[in-house]
Amino acid sequence: MNKRTMAVVVGLALGFGVLLARGASGDGLTPTPATSRTTPSAAAAVGELKVAIKEWDVPTKGAHPHDPAMALDGSLWFTEQLQNKLGRLDPASGAFKEYTLKIEDSGRHGLVADSSGNIWFTGNAKGYIGKLDPKSGEVTAYQMPDAKAEDPHTAVFDARGILWFTVQVGSMVGRLDPRTGKIDLKTVQGQRALPYGIAINSNGVPFFCEFGTNKMAKIDPQTMTITEFKLPEGARPRRMAIDAQDKIYFTDYEGGNLGRLDPATGSVKMWPSPSGTKSAPYGITITPDGAVWFSESGMKPNTMVRFDPKTEQFARATIPSGGGTVRNMVATPDGRVYIACSGVNKVGVVQPSR
Repeated sequence: MNKRTMAVVVGLALGFGVLLARGASGDGLTPTPATSRTTPSAAAAVGELKVAIKEWDVPTKGAHPHDPAMALDGSLWFTEQLQNKLGRLDPASGAFKEYTLKIEDSGRHGLVADSSGNIWFTGNAKGYIGKLDPKSGEVTAYQMPDAKAEDPHTAVFDARGILWFTVQVGSMVGRLDPRTGKIDLKTVQGQRALPYGIAINSNGVPFFCEFGTNKMAKIDPQTMTITEFKLPEGARPRRMAIDAQDKIYFTDYEGGNLGRLDPATGSVKMWPSPSGTKSAPYGITITPDGAVWFSESGMKPNTMVRFDPKTEQFARATIPSGGGTVRNMVATPDGRVYIACSGVNKVGVVQPSR
């Protein structure tokens, strides 16, 4: 592993726990309108989360599975960040298949499946986006057109088939058109914005977290103009998910909160995570029933938490293996949650009790 790869991995593991820099809106950014923000109140009572969590050991030792994704056939895909591979698990049979990448020390990070069954991933340590054809094993690499876009991070497709992605250290948001291979990049102004999690709302607008600041932002899919939304002081949004009403839920990694932004009004509401200010909420997703799921990566063992937006009640369960930091998760159409457990070299499926 080269020095830069190691630096990226160490930086992510530490979670940028103390970030003194504050992003500021500036050139090319639309200022945020006045907003209402609520600071979190005292932690509410937490119930027992009734789930079955099944985990599998990744075949390659030391793989450090980072992000999970679901393919069209329901298989669980994951990046093997420290072993230069992508992996596939069939949860029904427990069978694995691994794909070795041709660019060494790629530092695979985020991944997502397209409508044709290809698996797209971010080569976080080598500045490229990759596309794997699972049938042939062939990998196509799309190199970043700007050397400053050194670390593509998290990727997501919009309804038109355009791939949107964040560039964390490079402080950019990008889009890639798979039909032409053209990549457009937009710099997020301000000091150390650290664009991180990203998702698309029902209108096709990408929203993303600025992990280095107390801001969320959106980028216009046509003009790539960025509009920021300010969060309470000290908040550090890391991952995010968008509900059916286009409200944005995010994990406040630094403050130990679950947050919700209404982009229509700019209003923000915060709830203390059940395990408190040091819980380091990280991966998050929303199941089809509207429930918000996230993991508290600062707890040993890591937890899975379910939040009911209707009642504003939490329920919590511990991950049997300890989790070893659940950095991302994805919901399935039938209400399960796929997770990758980096530090213990496992992937898993969370099945709610019926």
